[in-house]
Amino acid sequence: MRLSPYFFIVSKRRFFAGLLISYLFGRLLLLAQIPNINAGPDGFAQIDFAQMYLDQINKQANKTAKQKAADQELIDSGALSAFDLEAPNKAIEQYNRASTLLKVQKSKEAIKYLQKAIEDYPKFVSAHVALGRAYVDVGEKEKAKNEFESATAVDPKYAMPLLDLGRLAMSSGDFQTAQSELEKAEKLRPNDPKILSTLAYAENGNHQYLETLATVQRMHGLAHKGMANAHYVAASAAQSLKDYAVVERELTIFLNEDPSSEYAPVARQNLAILARNKAILAANAAAKSQGTTLIASPAVAGIPNSEHLKAELNALGKESDCDECASDAESNAAMAGLGNPLAPSHSVSRTANGMWLIRASVDDVAVFFSASRHGRMVDDLKESEIQIRDDNKPPVRLLEFSPQAKLPLRLALLIDTSGSVHDRFSFEKNAAARFVEKVLNPKSDLAFVEGFSTEPNVTQDFTSDTTDLSTGIHKLSNGGGTALFDAVSIACGKLGAYPETEHVARVLVILSDGEDNSSHRSLRQTVDAAERAGVTVYAISTKEERSDKTDADRILEELAERTGGEAMFPGDVLTLGHSFDKLREVIRSRYFVAYKPADFRPDGSYRTITIVAKKDGKRLLVRARKGYHARAESNSSQ
Repeated sequence: MRLSPYFFIVSKRRFFAGLLISYLFGRLLLLAQIPNINAGPDGFAQIDFAQMYLDQINKQANKTAKQKAADQELIDSGALSAFDLEAPNKAIEQYNRASTLLKVQKSKEAIKYLQKAIEDYPKFVSAHVALGRAYVDVGEKEKAKNEFESATAVDPKYAMPLLDLGRLAMSSGDFQTAQSELEKAEKLRPNDPKILSTLAYAENGNHQYLETLATVQRMHGLAHKGMANAHYVAASAAQSLKDYAVVERELTIFLNEDPSSEYAPVARQNLAILARNKAILAANAAAKSQGTTLIASPAVAGIPNSEHLKAELNALGKESDCDECASDAESNAAMAGLGNPLAPSHSVSRTANGMWLIRASVDDVAVFFSASRHGRMVDDLKESEIQIRDDNKPPVRLLEFSPQAKLPLRLALLIDTSGSVHDRFSFEKNAAARFVEKVLNPKSDLAFVEGFSTEPNVTQDFTSDTTDLSTGIHKLSNGGGTALFDAVSIACGKLGAYPETEHVARVLVILSDGEDNSSHRSLRQTVDAAERAGVTVYAISTKEERSDKTDADRILEELAERTGGEAMFPGDVLTLGHSFDKLREVIRSRYFVAYKPADFRPDGSYRTITIVAKKDGKRLLVRARKGYHARAESNSSQ
């Protein structure tokens, strides 16, 4: 049967729409796997090129010279391979089905359609790339590598699979292989800022510091919106070369381009240290005072019972299910230089002369917990009134036990600004502002304000000034979709990246209805991000009625309970303020305990934590994190 030109046009239109979804999916996958490198704005450029192509083929079925030029422009832009233009309609239909599934993070289901597309057309380069990324998403890294290599074998002139091979190698800590693949991609597209920014990270990982600086300089000469972290990498390379003028320059550029980055506080700390050391040098040149700074390598209205939320809850599983999350979390934490007060990894601390550095911590565990009786907090527990079991064994010894009130608080206030919460938005902002004013101790505590709809928006960075925080809250405006998981992950990263000289309490307060329709991260990845940063999540629901529990309610409960926090459901505006008052009491009544676990093995396994508290012989209700993933042996020497 001969297909009509119209059928050909419609199928091609669906293919390119699906292709663009796949590329945007891949861009966000990079952010999840390698948090230190921003993927950049190339996805938007691809949309423009693809629209130009669609405008051309809508005019007539037979290609004209202009349409051929549009094809070539897509190829030249790196949006697709020349072989993709020859894909038959049957393969395109399979690809489009997969793209729809990838958009809603159903990677396992998408794999079979991508396999069929490749079976129908083995030279379908974009299908190979999309299949590789789907395999990455489900943890099948070797299969992912095979698909990226197959794409390169079909079209050696197409840079995208080489870039993916480089990212894949970096996610496993193999910077040498990563650099080799990225250099091949760079030769094909020497002016692609995304490739250059990723190459700089690999070069820095291979201790090629001069090459790192040169690559970032090349990238800086190009439009590179969203890739400010490359300058952070450059600052790290310059520090290794002890070129503090370049450190200062790169950190300044980084802050100018992305002042709200989770790494911004560390950058500001280091700039302050550099400025102080320059002043010392100027005042006492004879003593030749010299300071150094070690840069931590960076690593729409909703539906409360949607199929998307059900799938996220089902995929979450038990705390111990996500062995892959443990290894990925540890790898990412090591890349970013983030501290984790639950699982041993690395921490940022200050030396005797005031410089920030990374140090490997011992295999100790630190956890916060709260205790209550009949809904009332118990704030006078003694060490003798608690029992701890780590992996069902008592700890070797208790290292520290103290009320949280004695520790500095690092608070993130995350406010849902999407269209689904607009009816009570003004009241909610006022209640949140009063909460911050009451809970924060300006002498020791810091907080930041982040609103979120489809994208997060930090309206007030870390500060102890409650007036500034209140202003940041009232700057928030209402409207848009809801990307709850993305916003929580980013806020946890920001809390975890802030440099500390002592134990602190990291707390994230979410004001939301729990719906999510725009995130690219999953619920499981979000819980893992909170565990990696040592953050306790508390949630106050903004839904307006006390009804049967919805999937959105369960989302808030899982985020809170898995991190040792609590979800509250006031149900109306009159009790919202009371929920904030209760939350303030809960946060300030928690306890901090640190201990050395028995029979600890650095094998990446999941270890449970059980805390029992009794007062006057009666058992109390304890809220604490359920467990943690032990560090892996491969990180012990870092």
